[in-house]
Amino acid sequence: MADDEEKKGRSRFWTLAAAAVLVRVALVFFQEELNLGSRPEVATPLTSLRRLAEGYWLKQSSISPYAGSMYHGSPLLLAIIGPLTVKRVEGPSNHILCSLVFIIADIISALLIRATGKNLQLAYRHGLGSLNLQRLQETSRSISAGDLAALIYLWNPMMIVACAGLSTSPIENMMVVLSVYGACSRLAPLAAFGWVLAVHLSLYPIILIIPIILLLGYGPDAPPAKLFIVSTSSGSRSLSETHDKSNRLPNQMMFPIHIFSWRLVGSFIIWASIWSLHVLILSSIYLNQFGGLSEMFKKTYGFILTVEDLSPNIGVLWYFFAEVFDFFRVFFLLVFHMNILFMILPLAIRLYHRPCFLAFVYIAISSLLKSYPSVGDSALYLGLLGLFINELAEMHFSFLFGGYIGLSFLSPVMHNLWIWRGTGNANFYFATAIAYASLQILLVVESVSAMLNHDRMLRKLSST
Repeated sequence: MADDEEKKGRSRFWTLAAAAVLVRVALVFFQEELNLGSRPEVATPLTSLRRLAEGYWLKQSSISPYAGSMYHGSPLLLAIIGPLTVKRVEGPSNHILCSLVFIIADIISALLIRATGKNLQLAYRHGLGSLNLQRLQETSRSISAGDLAALIYLWNPMMIVACAGLSTSPIENMMVVLSVYGACSRLAPLAAFGWVLAVHLSLYPIILIIPIILLLGYGPDAPPAKLFIVSTSSGSRSLSETHDKSNRLPNQMMFPIHIFSWRLVGSFIIWASIWSLHVLILSSIYLNQFGGLSEMFKKTYGFILTVEDLSPNIGVLWYFFAEVFDFFRVFFLLVFHMNILFMILPLAIRLYHRPCFLAFVYIAISSLLKSYPSVGDSALYLGLLGLFINELAEMHFSFLFGGYIGLSFLSPVMHNLWIWRGTGNANFYFATAIAYASLQILLVVESVSAMLNHDRMLRKLSST
């Protein structure tokens, strides 16, 4: 019976996943009519394929791809995707080839999320079994968190729009998911490869080094170690009524206490250094005649940190720095960027036993406070949220997802009133950005609270 249900679930997953891929393929042929690549919610100065094509054209014309203010992305991405942007007289259209690359990246990301979910669910069930919570263990079997998270990612309208809008967000998301999957599977070389490329494409994944190290050191998410200690002590008390001290030790050893693996962490650091060296060498070779690595750092990471482009997006920094006096600009740049760093340590201390969930929280916070956010960033953390459906079962999702849907319709309307009709102003569009930021803050707070409440519930049940 259980095997039949598993086969049905697997068949249902592949059917829905194939349908999501077909939707993306269908939208490829309507890209010129939809013109999603011009939407500020979809394409940013860092993820726009049009800017990448401009940078590649400059490179082919023996001009620095970073000349002017068009391209600010990775030189490696320019070398791989750039040739696909060239218009051809014969053969498939350039936008079709690029779209296929982004569709493949989405498929790989979904499969990696699914595999990560299976690892997490196995760890979750093992932890519940160690705490003798068989009732919750049976409940967790009824929902495949990996399948659900992968389908959320594939069917998320934000991710579909990002893929159809020729944004490079699918490739960035794939590298982030690859690093999390590698760490969750305790494959140090793979985790290091994904993390290095994710940082190279977008600076903000650098903060994921903390959950990656915790995942490699302790393994996938599990209840806190103190729960096992509580369960052990309560088991010892019950055994003391019928057994003497000599029979107590084997029973205490049944409850696993996670031991940090420094070997895997050291391997990760070595591999991260190796992959970083390769990326820097390849970038230096590609930009040999155009300023080298110093030009790359200035035009990519420097562009991100200084918020030079103030074109509208779904974030809040563009409006703030358009209004702030130049005298205070450096101060507020430090404030906004340090705001992310200030949250890292407290969250790591509180959620060290949930490193994969910690990675989700870090990704959500960086998506909220990054210089040039897009809907592709939100689609990533919403997909990862599905990995914790068992732990966050008490969380109220209807209001949050209703807010996401409402703002997805409201944002284009406000942008149209401001830019095209002229009946509004920048405050109209910025109001939706503020509401969107508030919604993301609420999601982070609610999810962290739900996870901590779940841990408290496990502690209560294990001590009775």
